[in-house]
Amino acid sequence: MRSRCVVALLSLGFVALPACGRLAAQARGQDTRPGVAVMPFDNGGSYGQDRENFDALQKGIAGMLISELAANPAARVVEREEIQKLIEEQNLGPSGRVDAQTAAKIGKLVGARYVVLGTFIDFYGDFRVDARLVSVETSEIVKVEKDQAQRDHLFQIIQNVAGRLMKDANLPPLPKQASDQRMSRQIPTEALTYYSRALLYQDRGQKDKAVEMYQKALAVFPDYSEAQTGLQRVKTS
Repeated sequence: MRSRCVVALLSLGFVALPACGRLAAQARGQDTRPGVAVMPFDNGGSYGQDRENFDALQKGIAGMLISELAANPAARVVEREEIQKLIEEQNLGPSGRVDAQTAAKIGKLVGARYVVLGTFIDFYGDFRVDARLVSVETSEIVKVEKDQAQRDHLFQIIQNVAGRLMKDANLPPLPKQASDQRMSRQIPTEALTYYSRALLYQDRGQKDKAVEMYQKALAVFPDYSEAQTGLQRVKTS
């Protein structure tokens, strides 16, 4: 079904998106929760690491933000792989930045109410993440959130931004016990970087390298559930 919608998008310049959005909603069984789609983050001009790490963080920051947002049962968060397929089908590769209007159109295709766009800058360890919450209905930027700290606290930055985006999307806060459990989890930046590289290689079709990076992430942080899930997914794909 999605493939037919994508063909329509490519041939009609997104004119068919409202119909595709309705079809997508029907396919999901009329899930009434507000949908949130997170696009890969852009590198806003970073220094101090290998370029491969920065390319990987475009995917890793989005992947971890999806995981944090998905912890809230009041939202339906679109899977990263679904967004990645649409990006590839529409030739929106790593060098093609997605503006708010295009992101909103993609959001309609996956039945989302909001789309999150973002940029990060790593200036020799001084790390900043900016995230924009876009209304799919109006293509307008509803809210801009940002957080900044040393690179060693990258996961905490992502957690902070995710928490603010939940409020901006009018999602109820997590129950205290669940919130405390999420906030007590501290993923080392080294593990997050390996995880990000695993996603990069996975999207490139380099499964052996993806497996290696997932395993390195788990060696650093054995309780890294996202890396465990990713490793299993690659091995069985």
